[in-house]
Amino acid sequence: MVSTDLVLDAVSEPNRRRLLELLHHGHESTVNELVEASGLRQPQVSKHLKVLANAELVSARADGRRRHYRLDGTGLRTAHDWFAAFEDVWQTRFDVLDEIVTTDPSSNPQ
Repeated sequence: MVSTDLVLDAVSEPNRRRLLELLHHGHESTVNELVEASGLRQPQVSKHLKVLANAELVSARADGRRRHYRLDGTGLRTAHDWFAAFEDVWQTRFDVLDEIVTTDPSSNPQ
């Protein structure tokens, strides 16, 4: 399993997050397609894809001289699992909100 530090470091850069979003919506793209969609230069896209691949956030499929990139769930699972450890914080907030809504007479229209 890929390290949490590697995954979080990879997604800390806004352009890398943008590439992940593009791959999420486009499912699979070549470097040239990502260059066009992102507005970044080819060397930048290639460099970011290498970082994302090392963090197991993207994988590539060779097709002749082209490589088609897509999301890789391994790194995403690592990030999800790390964030899920903090779910109790959100649950506590939702419990407090639920208590406010159910006890506030102005929130119950009649």
